[in-house]
Amino acid sequence: MIIIDGKNAILGRLSSYTAKQALRGEEVVIVNCESVIITGNKKDIKEKFLQSKRRVGSGQQGPKISGLSEKIVKRAIRGMLPSHRTGRGREAFKKIRCYVGVPKEFESRKKISAGKEKGYKFIEVGKIQNSL
Repeated sequence: MIIIDGKNAILGRLSSYTAKQALRGEEVVIVNCESVIITGNKKDIKEKFLQSKRRVGSGQQGPKISGLSEKIVKRAIRGMLPSHRTGRGREAFKKIRCYVGVPKEFESRKKISAGKEKGYKFIEVGKIQNSL
């Protein structure tokens, strides 16, 4: 089991690494999902998420995108998997768990630190959640 601390981790890089490990058969747990960052202009990122949230389709049938930070991270990982509905992608997606904060069962265990210093424009996933 791989436990990844998402503090200051870039969402795309974290997602691709997690997807690759899950496809290999590893169970992956991501903690501190609210501290994962998305690089770029804050205004553009918020606008993109708000548009996808509003775009529901006729009769409320469209893709319903959750605003919870752990679900935003999990959806990004899902996009890196091959066909999350069937076959290998489905099995890999079942092996991924995301949490806000650090649950008690993972507090004493060793975690992989995925984040680095922040020297660029970014916004945290938790702040996107608050604006939605």
